[in-house]
Amino acid sequence: MMKINPVFSILITTKNRKADLAFTLNKISYLLEDINVECVVYDDGSVDGTYEYVKHHFPTVKIQRNAISKGYLFCRNKMLNETEASYAISLDDDAHFVTENPLESIKKHFDENDNCGLIAMRIFWGLELPSSTSSSEQPHQVKGFVGCAHVWRMKAWRAIPNYPEWFVFYGEEDFASYHLFKKNWKVSYLPDVLVHHRVDFKSRKNDFDYDIRQRRSLRSGWYLFFLFYPLRSIPNKMGYSIWVQFKLKVFKRDFSALKAIVLAVLDLVLAIPKIVRNSNRLTSAEYDDYLKIADTKIYWQPKK
Repeated sequence: MMKINPVFSILITTKNRKADLAFTLNKISYLLEDINVECVVYDDGSVDGTYEYVKHHFPTVKIQRNAISKGYLFCRNKMLNETEASYAISLDDDAHFVTENPLESIKKHFDENDNCGLIAMRIFWGLELPSSTSSSEQPHQVKGFVGCAHVWRMKAWRAIPNYPEWFVFYGEEDFASYHLFKKNWKVSYLPDVLVHHRVDFKSRKNDFDYDIRQRRSLRSGWYLFFLFYPLRSIPNKMGYSIWVQFKLKVFKRDFSALKAIVLAVLDLVLAIPKIVRNSNRLTSAEYDDYLKIADTKIYWQPKK
């Protein structure tokens, strides 16, 4: 029998979040009844029984596992490079579709926009959905996308480098977005498809890893400046970035922010060899054109 490649592949990376993952898989299970859809879960070294749970309770889901964690970006790169689907949907293990039949809207947008390399979906961040989830927004081009919910046209993915695993976490979406821009692929914001990202964003300041998140967020932004921005623009960008951190955090006695700044500067210095090898700088004209594109849509809120 001839093998039929899926049209859509739903790709989920997880680690020690069995309950969140189970909730997500139950929410998207109706999509997996379509023979044109597959789901791949990559368990990155969980010790909470995630792999066994998925194997037993979701037998149609393809599951891979690292015995020892190799990192979020390693897993995403591997799944994207292995899929034979035309479109790959990246979902976090704590995110699910609210929109019914989202694949129809996604496929329609790709079909009608040949130069769209990636779709960024409308995302609500919070533990509970708002009472109204309707939106009057229209699809349009944006600078980038959010990692927890987006869709690759695989032809575009194969035209650019893998996510930079040395970023570890944060910044990889912008890395990909700059490369897409350089290759004349567009990132489209598609508000027709709503995703619920089930996180309490405000409580993250109390998480044990908040300090390292600050450090990684800062350094990834600075890596991107040196990888892609015209040299003339980097001093102002760096100066403004550091000033904002001092103004909003350090001067308000958030000394963990000062520690994050110092360590992020050290990370930047140590990353110079990688930056030199991987730089793909925008020309002045490209940079001006890039600045005209609408900003990335990260958080959606209903209009009051």
